[in-house]
Amino acid sequence: METINHLLEVVVGYVWNIPLVILLIGSGILFSSLLGLIQVKGFMHAIQVIRGKFDHAGDPGDISHFQALTTALSATVGLGNIAGVAVAIKAGGPGATFWMIVAGLVGMATKYAECSLSVMYRRVDENGHVHGGPMHYIVRGLGEKWRPLAVFFAFACIASSFGASNMFQTNNVAAILNTYFDIPVFATGVALSVAVGLVILGGIKRIGMVTSFLVPFMGIGYVVGSLVVICMHLDHLPGLFAQIFNDAFTGTAAAGGFAGVAVKEVLVQGVRRACFSNEAGLGSAPIAHAAAAT
Repeated sequence: METINHLLEVVVGYVWNIPLVILLIGSGILFSSLLGLIQVKGFMHAIQVIRGKFDHAGDPGDISHFQALTTALSATVGLGNIAGVAVAIKAGGPGATFWMIVAGLVGMATKYAECSLSVMYRRVDENGHVHGGPMHYIVRGLGEKWRPLAVFFAFACIASSFGASNMFQTNNVAAILNTYFDIPVFATGVALSVAVGLVILGGIKRIGMVTSFLVPFMGIGYVVGSLVVICMHLDHLPGLFAQIFNDAFTGTAAAGGFAGVAVKEVLVQGVRRACFSNEAGLGSAPIAHAAAAT
């Protein structure tokens, strides 16, 4: 196991480095420019879409716009935001949160582009079910010669869904329940497997139905909990903001419980955790949005 972990650390260290950071941030800036800051000017339109203003009976698709949104958000709200931010701060210092915010802001345009392409190039089968995602718009948009890339993405997405999503979140839940309530890790794993299996076996419609009920509570709980913590430490906010902005561009000194971290590592950790938290550029969210009835 130690050998596998070491190998993974080497691979992650090689892949998750400055070139990929430049690609993610650069593509976000490019799409923001080409789309005229769609994350700002399209905000009210997005609210109207979520509220169902553009839902029409008979439109091809399996779930509503709101259900598509909650299905995509179900993988990011919660441990991706909570544990991901904590890991970013631990590995990259307070300054990593600044780059998480930057990556999140420009990443909105990237996510808009990939989700729009997924809807544009989706396929409706003979039963009326829609199929979409990067593996579809790579082939249908770029041409048949790009099929190997589409196949590679599909396999990479499957591997990521197990390792970076399911295993990570299940491990966190199991560890917390075991630490504070002495619930066996195995029992938590079995219970979560059964619960998730019952939902997934029902197809995208059941997934959309369940997430449309759970995710709003998850989101509200996350925001309210964050605001409560902030209000409890209002007197520390000025100093925290100063430390975040300072460390974002100068690195983190080996003090205050943080290991010394160079600016490069602060940037890499911030963008890495932002990508895991908001999934912009990963290609998983477009699969859910492709199923929206529109």
